[in-house]
Amino acid sequence: MHSEEHRLPPDAGLDRIVALVKQLNADRNIHGILVQLPLPNGLDPAPVIAAIDPDKDVDGLTITNAGRLASGLPGLVPCTPAGCLMLIQEQLGSLKGKTGVVVGRSNLMGKPMAQLLLQADCTVTIAHSRTQDLPGVCRGADILVVAVGRPEMVRGDWIKPGAVVIDVGINRLAPAEEGAKGRIVGDVAFEEAKAVAGAITPVPGGVGPMTIACLLNNTLIAARRQAGLD
Repeated sequence: MHSEEHRLPPDAGLDRIVALVKQLNADRNIHGILVQLPLPNGLDPAPVIAAIDPDKDVDGLTITNAGRLASGLPGLVPCTPAGCLMLIQEQLGSLKGKTGVVVGRSNLMGKPMAQLLLQADCTVTIAHSRTQDLPGVCRGADILVVAVGRPEMVRGDWIKPGAVVIDVGINRLAPAEEGAKGRIVGDVAFEEAKAVAGAITPVPGGVGPMTIACLLNNTLIAARRQAGLD
């Protein structure tokens, strides 16, 4: 698999970024495009994402691919939710009738994760920071996926005994002493949750490798479709 990296200067404007995306759209040797977010200097990513050819959108963020996912049509699915679903199915097999709770509602993670669980015949709740009695909502989940960006927010007593917990968060805690890098933790209090959950992903080393694998898989899918093989 051939990979190219394009690093633009921090002061590159939207016009320059969009022009690069369009150049890659037209390059028949490039089958997948991923724009690393967030953009610097508070630049609005929406016009950049909108410029990506949906058939090369290996991050699954364009409106076209989001619509395909919501409609149950073939498309390119965001990599992290796709990897999470694979982990859940590996643990539970069929998800029919299971109760899933997704904490977080981002376009990249929360919303597509809920769509994938729905397609797997789960009953799904999307929760967020304004959800009333969030701990109680989480306790009802057979499958709990957390992606809120708040270190160790979900405690052990929020988790249903035996539940599968997928921790998508990655947060660096402030270093305890000068010169230390600080500890990386997820959005779930791992040690507390581990004592209750039937299975839980660690941070780091859990969801991250699956995201990379699914990005490569999306690139392969995109290449086959552009070659007329699928």
